[in-house]
Parts: sequence; structure tokens; C-alpha cells
Amino acid sequence: MQDVKQYIEQNKQRFLDELFALLRIPSISADSAYAGDVKKAAEFVAERMREAGADKVEVCPTPGHPIVYGEKIIDAKLPTVLVYGHYDVQPAVPLDLWDTPPFEPTVKTTAAHPEGAIFARGSADDKGQFYMHIKAFEYMMKTNNLPCNIKMMIEGEEEVGSSNLANFCMQNKAKLKADVVLISDTSMIANNVPSIDTGLRGLSYVEVEVTGPNRDLHSGVYGGAVANPINILAKMIASMHDEDNHITIPGFYDEVMQLSEVERNELNKAPFDMADYKTDLNIADVWGERGYTILERTGIRPTLDVNGIWGGYTGEGSKTVLPSKAYAKISMRLVPNQSSDKITALFQKHFESIAPASVKVVVKPHHGGEPVVTPTDSPAYLAAARAMEITFGKKPIPTRGGGSIPIVAMFEKELGLKSVLMGFGLDSDALHSPNEHYGIFNYLKGIETIPYFFSNYAKAYLG
Repeated sequence: MQDVKQYIEQNKQRFLDELFALLRIPSISADSAYAGDVKKAAEFVAERMREAGADKVEVCPTPGHPIVYGEKIIDAKLPTVLVYGHYDVQPAVPLDLWDTPPFEPTVKTTAAHPEGAIFARGSADDKGQFYMHIKAFEYMMKTNNLPCNIKMMIEGEEEVGSSNLANFCMQNKAKLKADVVLISDTSMIANNVPSIDTGLRGLSYVEVEVTGPNRDLHSGVYGGAVANPINILAKMIASMHDEDNHITIPGFYDEVMQLSEVERNELNKAPFDMADYKTDLNIADVWGERGYTILERTGIRPTLDVNGIWGGYTGEGSKTVLPSKAYAKISMRLVPNQSSDKITALFQKHFESIAPASVKVVVKPHHGGEPVVTPTDSPAYLAAARAMEITFGKKPIPTRGGGSIPIVAMFEKELGLKSVLMGFGLDSDALHSPNEHYGIFNYLKGIETIPYFFSNYAKAYLG
């Protein structure tokens, strides 16, 4: 497969231009105002699949946003790889924190990406990463190098919980029949330190509402006599961690999988520089559960974090108001053996129990997902590891990812398929944040590496 680099070099600008066109579509799944743009992105992806050589390309409707499906079956006796990705993106707010417009791709150099990075919402999560697969597929088709069957399923609701994907999978098991799922929606340690995630945390996401008086009150007339929901909410949230940053919800840790000292030592062999970590984030010190390293805190330990909090007057100037309501959005990252439904129920019971009689509390569950651990001795994982070794010049390190991709557990449950998490982003790429970016090196290296995965997997499958 020596000509893959040559093919990429010959088509480099086109590959970039096509990705830029996709990044210009504000496919924000969380905001109904962008429903037309989400559909436009789906149609864009479908057209690029067709151009690359896929058959039976469909934009499949769901009760929410559509799923794009395409396939190329070259021989029923060969293995089939199901490629998953998502074309929807997070909201770009706050816009004033972006250095360049979020939906106008701009190339700039960074310390981690001296060759240039593409700054745009969705560049790393997940448009740049899933689009690598379409371009790698194009290369394999144009050069007659496709060694096994491929199916591609690119959805439009990952950033809002993939609420319609499970039903789609249940209703289309024959269509989605495959031997493994290949996903690029994760990160590597560094551009010179390739790695493959072998586990992901689960997720429980809730919104809480605290109500005090039946209307906003004058803080001078009523302050000191009536409970302030914001003050109460802040105290309730603060009580969720103890002095060791241990989560205080009764039963929260009951089913947490405890790793052995040997397993913890292996996990901590991954390269990590504390000084670089703090410099990158511009923080004076780290914070987290006592007794665990940073790699353990972000990979094998559960967390509870406030993702947003609001209430009262937040406009310009001042308004001396005692608010009627306060709100917060809270996420809990879960580790193997924890159940998102059970943790959500434990949170709700505890949060309601610690509320004083002076306020009313409502907990609204949003979405969740289950933690997963993927095998490192499967033919698919070994095929991915060998592919990265070929293109990066060194073996990838198995790591545990701190993020959540709920559909990985769902694929195993509904389709009986294990996944390989072969991502090419970096943690410093500002996913979900202003100034999200994705390295040009990473984008092109992904296109180069993916065909080697297919070749290695076909050989392993056929013995």
C-alpha cells in the first residue's frame, strides 16, 4: 500500500477543501433553529459517500435528525467493517471566546500542531475524524485496494445523546450486520505518541431546578427572611463532594470496578508531564479525588461536575433581586460496572433528600450511557495497532478514555459487535470548547492509517 501517501499528497488540497465545506455547515443538533443545517450536513455526507464509491447510500429519517448510511459489499465471504461517526456538533456559544468564526474554518499553527490546525466547531469532534474514513474509502476504491466489505453509519444526534440510534439499530439489524465497529471519535496521547482507547466512561446527565418564593423578590425587603434558591443550590452542590473530593451520594461507589495495583501501574506507564498539563490549561495546580493520579482520575474513576448554573439577574448593571428559581446541569462520568439508570436514581434521591423545606427541588434526567472496556487481544484491535505502528513508526499505547460514547455499549448490546476506538485527535484540541481545532497532520495521518487497518483486519480474519 505504498501509494497511499502519494494519493494523499496528490489530493491533499481537495481533501481539505471538502472538509472545510462540511465544517461551514452549522449542524448543531441541540438547537432546533439549526434543524435545516443538520439536514444539509446529512445530505452533504451522503453525496460524498456516493462520490467515493459507496452503494445504497441513504439519508434515513428518524424522529429526530437523520442517519446517513452507505455500503460497499465486495464479497459476502469477506469480513465487514461498520464505520460509525457523527456529523452533528456542539453549540458554538459563547461566540465572543472564539478567536475566529466557529463555522469559518481557519488554519493556524499551535504548539501541538506546528504543521497547522483547522480551527472550527466540529473539526475534531467529529467531522474531521469521520470524514477521514470517507476519504480513506475513496482511496481504497480508486486504487482497487478495498480488502473487505465496508458499511458506514454517520448519525446526527451524538451530541444530544443518540436518542434514536438504538431504535434504528434494532430495526435494521440485517442492514448493519458486520464483524466489528470502527470508530474515530477519540484522542491520542500526542502526535509522536500514538495510542488507542480501550475503555470509555459512561454518563448520567441531569438538570436540577430549585424553587423558592412564587416570584422574584426585592432582596432588601425579603433578604434574610426568605430562602434564596441560588444560595441553596450552591450549598447543595458543594455538599456533593467531601474534603477528599470523594462524591458523597450514598451508594455511588458500590459497583465501581477497582483495578489491581498491577493494572494501575500499567495505566500510569502512559507518558504524562504534569508541568505541560498545567501550562496547557493555564492552571497553577490540578484538582481531583485524593489518592489517584491524573490518568486514573480521568480514566478509571467516576466524577460529578456542574456543566452550567444559572438563575436571577445576569444582565448588564445591577438588579437587587432575590430570585424565584435557580438551575444547574450536572453530569456524572461513570466507570465499568456502574449503571447510568441506577446512578441517576441515586442522584435524584440524594439531591431531593438534602433540600431544605424552604425550597422545592425537581430533578430532570436527560440522557445517559454505559461505560465500556474493549479487548486488546482481538484481531480488530491488533489490526488497528499494527496500522498505527506502520504509519507512526511506533506501537500505539492502550489507554482509557475519560469521555463517553454511549453508542459503544449499545452496539454491543443491540448488534453484538465490539468496537475499535482508533481516534486521531488530541486532548488539547479544545473539544466542546471555543477554538476547537484539529491538526492537518492528524487528518491526513488518519486517511493514511485507515486503509492499513482494513488490510490487516482482512488478513487476520482470513487467517
